[in-house]
Amino acid sequence: MKDSDEGLGVAEGIRAACILVVDDDTLVLRLLERVLAMEGYCVSGVASGSGAVQAIASNLYDVLILDLGLPDIDGFDVLRAARAKTTNLKIIATSGYLPENVLKIATHLGADAGLEKPVAPARLVETVRSLLASPA
Repeated sequence: MKDSDEGLGVAEGIRAACILVVDDDTLVLRLLERVLAMEGYCVSGVASGSGAVQAIASNLYDVLILDLGLPDIDGFDVLRAARAKTTNLKIIATSGYLPENVLKIATHLGADAGLEKPVAPARLVETVRSLLASPA
């Protein structure tokens, strides 16, 4: 492991997990991107449902962190599109609006985890690590 990689959980020669973060709140989006990048993950972010669908169609991600309350395309539709492409993608749904009901629906549609917003960075990192460690 390189000195600069210590504590990041990314061993030399091993590809860092790639994560797509989708949130229309650009402050939240940038915060989550930064937190995950500091943990050694390869992170991309988009601020719209249409951007998410396009990114999922043209790239391979290990984890999708998806805000369900998107203004242009319903987060549930993005979730369905992601699941239609691959069942190997780990999906974390987030919601600040009626989170118990919304996250329960997301789990039924194929999300692997649901987190109520605002999401504590440590809780997000813990959830990502847990999902990546679980079998496909």
